[in-house]
Amino acid sequence: MNIQQLEDSRVKLTLLGLSNYKYVSAIASQDNLVQYSPSHISTPEALRAYVQTAVDGYYHKTCIPFLVFDKSKNTYAGCTRFMNIDARNKILDIGATWIGYEFQGTGLNKHMKYLMLKYAFENLKVEKVEFKADERNMRSRKAIEHIGGTLEGTLRKNIYLLNGYKRNTCVYGILKDEWDVLKTTVFSTYESF
Repeated sequence: MNIQQLEDSRVKLTLLGLSNYKYVSAIASQDNLVQYSPSHISTPEALRAYVQTAVDGYYHKTCIPFLVFDKSKNTYAGCTRFMNIDARNKILDIGATWIGYEFQGTGLNKHMKYLMLKYAFENLKVEKVEFKADERNMRSRKAIEHIGGTLEGTLRKNIYLLNGYKRNTCVYGILKDEWDVLKTTVFSTYESF
């Protein structure tokens, strides 16, 4: 997992660490940004702990966390990561994704997902990528479906959120052979970047 950055004409993903996370501290404090997530990032202390957990996961080879830089706006937009990396079974999740409200709906997320899916399938040689979203988070669910994620099922009441609500989690997947089709259909214009 010796990766430093993923990049195309719109976005640059660089390794997230304790030396650079402060670039997104203002975004992390936006109201309700991660309302469907069990993560607490809205205070400087909480964000630092969140990043420390990601860094620890990177050194244990269970995740690769990224800082998101929007090249069209020339500013940092948020974070994302490969997580729950299971090398033996050749599977991982793309998750822990949050970008500021001003970047949502701009196409930035699709560029991020293209770069991550391409790297996961073609460099890490995984056979499946999963995405998980709160059942109520229709915006995220539609974004996952838009890039070709197939709903595989719902885990009922499996994660507590910060407000004490226990959410249902929708699990989506993309298989390697599906990626081979998706990159020439859904992501056909991205190959030239």
